[in-house]
Amino acid sequence: MASNLLLATWTQLDSHELRLLLDHRIGGPGQYDRRESNPHRIHLPRAKSECRVTLTYSDRRIASVEPGPAFDQSQWDAIVQEIETKVLTGPDRIGREYSFCSHRVPGSWRGDRSGIQILPPHPESPTAPAEYADHPFILEFPIRDAGNWAITNHRRLREHRRLTLMLNTVLAGGMSLQRRSAGHSWGCFQRDDGQLEVRWVKNAYSGFLGECVLELATPLSDERLEVIPADRYFEEMRGIDGRGLRVPSDLDESICCYQQLPFVRREEFDRAAYWLHMASRQWTISMSSSFGALVSAVESLINQRGQGSTRRFRTFLEEYAPGASLEARRQEMYDLRSGIFHGSDLMVIDQDISFGWDPPWWNERELHEELWGLTRTVIRNWLRNPPPT
Repeated sequence: MASNLLLATWTQLDSHELRLLLDHRIGGPGQYDRRESNPHRIHLPRAKSECRVTLTYSDRRIASVEPGPAFDQSQWDAIVQEIETKVLTGPDRIGREYSFCSHRVPGSWRGDRSGIQILPPHPESPTAPAEYADHPFILEFPIRDAGNWAITNHRRLREHRRLTLMLNTVLAGGMSLQRRSAGHSWGCFQRDDGQLEVRWVKNAYSGFLGECVLELATPLSDERLEVIPADRYFEEMRGIDGRGLRVPSDLDESICCYQQLPFVRREEFDRAAYWLHMASRQWTISMSSSFGALVSAVESLINQRGQGSTRRFRTFLEEYAPGASLEARRQEMYDLRSGIFHGSDLMVIDQDISFGWDPPWWNERELHEELWGLTRTVIRNWLRNPPPT
């Protein structure tokens, strides 16, 4: 049996980070050898006689690293040393990146326990001229320096994505981030003379950020974000009122709950936060896809398969959002979701011209808004009281 070079003590070693390190130290991009019979194995830097190590994946993670014909023991010893003295034990740093909020962010906020900071955009960065917009702000968060820029930057981008989507579940309005692949679309601009101009534009943002990894957190701005008691937060933060982002008094506690989730529960929460984010991304394009994404967000936390999915959905909503909707409405939500996902139905607004006040459109609009509120409530309550691992 081939020897596995992975050490049993590397329980905290992330497979994506290991792959980046091996690509940097051994080379890539890697090559398959008889992929039809070995679909889970890839050889670095290439296959056959040039192979130094062979990676075997299981459940989307690197399960083993085996020496190949061109294996270099001294090179591997150096990789082991780098993993144990830098990748797994590097110094704490502060990562930063732009996120976006449906409310302007005029001031700053810091979570003393979580180490998370919300900062206004740099004064020289572009801002939106309208209130209904994606308003930029800078998010700062703790990361660990891996001693390898590719890995450290991967950690920065990964943590930024996770925390932005997490904040989207606990803050009113919406939090978002730039898409990984920026697309293009037609854009309509009003010139200074009042005339409209249409251009083909890239959907992207670029603001002044400075260093994206710091040794110390940025000092807070003089203006601070208003803090609202948690039990009144969502009642007072209804709609876009031009007053900017406010935060609940328990925001730091909520972030700490997220940071302290066991690995399996963190994965479940991240999936739920992803689908909630996708629901907001999709609703202007496809109300049906948005509705289905909301149900998927709830199902990410249920995380069970097999028969009885409708019953589990209704029971889960009753547990984490008791009294928030009638049982018949929950059944109606899941039935509509099933029709959408199984290809037998679409929401009225996605099929034809909709008359907003007429019953077919209005009933489904209300169902979508009700499910949206239920989903956010369920995710927040689950975060505070997740099931045991």
